[in-house]
Amino acid sequence: MGFGFNFFFILIVLPLTGILLLIGILSRSIVLIKFIGLLWLSIFGLIILSIIIQAYNAKILLKKEDYYGEYTVDRRFFKGKQADWQYNTFRFDIKNNDTLYFHVTENDRILRTYTGSITTVKINDTERLVINMLKPNYHILASNPTIYRNNKGFFLVFNSSRYGNMFFKKGKWKPID
Repeated sequence: MGFGFNFFFILIVLPLTGILLLIGILSRSIVLIKFIGLLWLSIFGLIILSIIIQAYNAKILLKKEDYYGEYTVDRRFFKGKQADWQYNTFRFDIKNNDTLYFHVTENDRILRTYTGSITTVKINDTERLVINMLKPNYHILASNPTIYRNNKGFFLVFNSSRYGNMFFKKGKWKPID
């Protein structure tokens, strides 16, 4: 629990419980003792609810194996002709032998493939992707991606010198309708 909860608990709830319990025992009031029980039951209920919500909203922790798969441009961030063109022109695969294949394509046809390797660096319980491309390199892969995680998954953002930020998500390429 956080500082605010601990502060409230130690300075307000515990002394209030002690005072009410003492008054309840001295006056032999069953209603007051039931109120104390209800208060503590509510506190435990809030703690359990807080733990469940925290676990549900926690960011996923990535391992090297999570990066294996096919990636396409995520068109949800920027809609329009440019995003559609990027989607149909760039995609890459990361194989479980730690090899990255970056494809320059024309729709479903691969025009050129750039090859590299991947490793990961562990930072704060999650692993970050490190890309080592063979020469010649492509401008999209000139630097390592920024990884954005949430409770459902992750996406990679590459900073291209020509196109700015390019967002890639895991998934198979499909023709645009």
